[in-house]
Amino acid sequence: MNRWLMKSEPSAFGLDDLAAAPGGTDRWDGVRNYQVRNMIRDHMRPGEPAFFYHSNTRPPGVAGIMEIASEPYPDPTAFDPEDPHYDPKSDPEAPRWFCVDVRFRERLPRYVPLQELRDCPELEGFPLLRRGNRLSIVPVTEAQWAAIRRLAEA
Repeated sequence: MNRWLMKSEPSAFGLDDLAAAPGGTDRWDGVRNYQVRNMIRDHMRPGEPAFFYHSNTRPPGVAGIMEIASEPYPDPTAFDPEDPHYDPKSDPEAPRWFCVDVRFRERLPRYVPLQELRDCPELEGFPLLRRGNRLSIVPVTEAQWAAIRRLAEA
């Protein structure tokens, strides 16, 4: 089973928004990076857990846990000229961008700020912490998952 960390700006779509969505489920769309698109399209499967990470906020950090709630499917925002994620080169017959539905599972007992993640020796090499990493989704190993959970329980 894969595990993930998925970043979103809470001013655009945060953990509270997901929790308030009908059935605690919403679409994770708008990804416009090919490496991240490949993770969604080729590796994400229903039932896999993901940390919900609040980015571009002070401080950024891990706020909660959600799960992948659907198989990957073509991102409809790519085809909607009224949507900010519209891609005029995307073709419904050969979709370029994919998304998944995600479902709220829990708020962490304690928000885990980015600096605490950086200070945790068990997270050395974690893709989120690599200098210059701009990916909105990164894989999480079982050991990294356990370390972040421990930080949230501290």
